[in-house]
Amino acid sequence: MEVDEDIDGGLVRQFNCLGTTDKEVLIKELQTLVGAHLNDINAKFYLEMTDWNLQAAVCAYFDLQVFTKLPQMTFVKDITIGEGESVPPSTRFIKTWRIQNTGEDGWPGGCSLIFTGGEQLGAPSHVNVNSLAAGEVADISIEMVSPSQTGLYSSKWRMSTAQGNFFGDTIWVILPVDSGGTLALMQQMVNFKELGSTEANPPVKLANPFAPLHLGQQSSQLLNEQQQSNHQPQNDESGQQETQQHHHINGNVNNHVSDVPFFAPLTPTCQEDADGDVGMS
Repeated sequence: MEVDEDIDGGLVRQFNCLGTTDKEVLIKELQTLVGAHLNDINAKFYLEMTDWNLQAAVCAYFDLQVFTKLPQMTFVKDITIGEGESVPPSTRFIKTWRIQNTGEDGWPGGCSLIFTGGEQLGAPSHVNVNSLAAGEVADISIEMVSPSQTGLYSSKWRMSTAQGNFFGDTIWVILPVDSGGTLALMQQMVNFKELGSTEANPPVKLANPFAPLHLGQQSSQLLNEQQQSNHQPQNDESGQQETQQHHHINGNVNNHVSDVPFFAPLTPTCQEDADGDVGMS
């Protein structure tokens, strides 16, 4: 009886696997049924777990997802410098996107932005993204290289959890490649401008002798204070010398005054001469 049950079980599995020779088709069908957020690796996992039975794989997926809540992400805008401009062939450039966690919960650790289709454009297959709190916004930048041939290219990117579940909006790169493209040049000019505006040691500001008075007032005050501090001891010494000289002069004057002879005021007297006339003497 046990042998018969094993045979029956094997036959059931074989019947379930009928028409599953093209496993890539089953993976795509499972992704279509449950959602594009399911990547190829996870779709293959559910199908292998259910002997490549599409219906059983769908049921297994939803049974597991009841206990798993995926994060949320909204693509805000493309803030690439020179966005919309074409790129010359075989040229490095940087794409920058602004995203936001629009869910009620923070993202779990280990989230990343993954390349999922189209032209990879010389970029890494994935870029690690920091966990975002609810409502938090972040910018993601990826360095890319344009193809060697001119034309219109596209690249598809998705956010993924550490377990491989996709979530949030799909990010597309639509890249026109042309020999007269200016996007990379615009980015270089912006970088040069930022480098030129950054000064490690700001220059010392000197007073302009031809500037108006109110512009150089502060510098003049600083100069006067410095001069006063340099000449203060000399002024004190000269002041003491002047004081000593003043006292010395006053002392000499007093001494000379004491040496001057004192003349009493003349008092007129009346005298009579021999003739009896009165005269003043």
